[in-house]
Amino acid sequence: MIEFRFAVGDLATTSFAYSPLQEAVFSLRCLHDPARYPHHRPWLRRIRPHLDHLDRDLLTALVSPWLWIPDFLTPRPHRARPGFAEELDRLAATPPDVVDADFHATYRTPQAIPPVVGRGLADPAALLDRITAALDAYWHTCLAAAWWPRAQTILEADLAHRGRVLAEQGAGALFSGLDDRLTWTPGLLRLSTRDSLPAPWTDVGIDGRGLVLLPTLFARGAQPLLDPTRPPVLMYPARGRARLSEEPPPVTDEALTRLLGRPRARLLMLLAEPASTTELAHRLDVTAGAVSQHLAVLYDAGLLTRTRSGRIVRYARTPLGDELCR
Repeated sequence: MIEFRFAVGDLATTSFAYSPLQEAVFSLRCLHDPARYPHHRPWLRRIRPHLDHLDRDLLTALVSPWLWIPDFLTPRPHRARPGFAEELDRLAATPPDVVDADFHATYRTPQAIPPVVGRGLADPAALLDRITAALDAYWHTCLAAAWWPRAQTILEADLAHRGRVLAEQGAGALFSGLDDRLTWTPGLLRLSTRDSLPAPWTDVGIDGRGLVLLPTLFARGAQPLLDPTRPPVLMYPARGRARLSEEPPPVTDEALTRLLGRPRARLLMLLAEPASTTELAHRLDVTAGAVSQHLAVLYDAGLLTRTRSGRIVRYARTPLGDELCR
C-alpha cells in the first residue's frame, strides 16, 4: 500500500498534465513486448520499415527487459501541455551523474546493462547527446505526423473528462475513476500494490510540491513515480485509448447521410469524443482543409461545439448533434 498524504492546500495544487516526451519514451516498450499493447499494433506495423534508419540499438536499450525506464527520460512536465521540443531541451540538460545513476537503477546490475549503454556511460554527457538525438529522430520519423495527433486527442479528451468529474462529483470520484486500486479519504490517497512489486517508499507526503496526474497510453493501472528528491507523479491509463486502433465508423443511417451528405455525416459520427481538425483528417485520410470546411458548416448548424487549447481547436458534438446520431 502506498499512501499519499495531503496537507491543507495540497489538493488545490493537484493538477493534470500530459507529456509527449513521456509517451514517446513509453512507446519504445512496444518494441520489447508488442503483445502487451494491442492498440498500438497498427502503428507498430507502419513504423517498422523506418526503425532500421534510426539508432535502434540505443532506442531499444532505453527500456529494460522488464520494461523499466530510467527516470531521467520521463521528467515531470512543467506545464499542462508541454511541447516535445521543450521537453527534449530539458532532457538534454540532465546532469551526467543522474544519467549514470538512473541507468544503473533501471538495470539493477552492471552485467545487465546493454553494451551500447555500458560503453556510453564512460562519457555520460556524450551518451545523453546521443539519446537526445535518437529520440528527436524517432519522434519526427515515427510519431509526430500521424500517431501523435490521434494520441493527443485522446489525452485531451481524458483531461476534459477528469475535470468534469472533479467539478461535479469531487475528489473521491476523480481518484477512484483513475484506477479501482485507488481510494480517497480526506487528506489521504491510498494506492493498493497487491498486483505489483513492493514500492521503495510507501508513505509519500505531498508537502506543498503538488501532485501531478498524468494520463498515458502505455499503462494498465495507476503507476507512481516516486523519488524523495523529486515532486510526486501518478500516471494512470488514459480513457479511450482503445480508439488508437479504430477505423473510422461507417455511416449506416441513410437518413443522416441524405440530410448532411456522407462526409459531414461521417465527421459527426466520429465526434462522439472531442477531436482536432488534424486528427480527423488523419483518421479519414483526407486533407485538413476539406475537414475544416465541413466542420464549419456543422458548427454553424449548431451540431458541434469548439474549444481552443493554445493553437489547437477541438470539436465535439452538441446535444443536438448527439440526438441526430442516435
